[in-house]
Amino acid sequence: MSANLAAVHRRIRDGGADPARVAVVAVTKTFGLDMVYAAAAAGLSAVGENYLEELEEKRRGAGDLAVRWHYLGALQSNKIARIVAVADVISGVSREKEIRRIATARPGVCIDVQVDLTHAPQRNGCDEGEVAHLVALARDEGLEVRGLMTVASPDAAAAAAQFARVDELAREVGVSGRSMGMSDDLEIAVSHGSTEVRVGRALFGPRNGSVALT
Repeated sequence: MSANLAAVHRRIRDGGADPARVAVVAVTKTFGLDMVYAAAAAGLSAVGENYLEELEEKRRGAGDLAVRWHYLGALQSNKIARIVAVADVISGVSREKEIRRIATARPGVCIDVQVDLTHAPQRNGCDEGEVAHLVALARDEGLEVRGLMTVASPDAAAAAAQFARVDELAREVGVSGRSMGMSDDLEIAVSHGSTEVRVGRALFGPRNGSVALT
């Protein structure tokens, strides 16, 4: 685990960024609780999960382990109360009704607004033209808007343009966080301003049924 984390840090440096300034979220979906402990032992302080049930189980099992828990999956309205009960950071927020329900369930919680520039079928995220409105609404509702999040296209050139645009949008709306980059494209992301990468396979190896956000 420590060797894999060192390799991730080298890749961040290869992207032109200081690893001390780019947070690494350990995405542990489909892995056991032992991997959460391994990530914490290696010095990581953020753990991400895509599925609510897995987040609930791991957070309960980890007890007082000193990590921040990130919910990375799409939001289902009927599960928002449960999500805010276990997540320290809620990424993937992309609709007005999600913001209002989160604010009602847990005022002041930390969120990221997810932007989708790929227009891929079933990809979560708002259009870039909605970003300013959603950030303003979340602030008006009393939420802490940490930053913007995105999942880029698999094509490297397209990903570079998308990361650059999200970096621009973050400056335009006055947020400091840019959660951009995963195992396959983190160098591109950090070269275009990412402050946080979400990494699963590069830390833990392949998983069965691995999909986006890892």
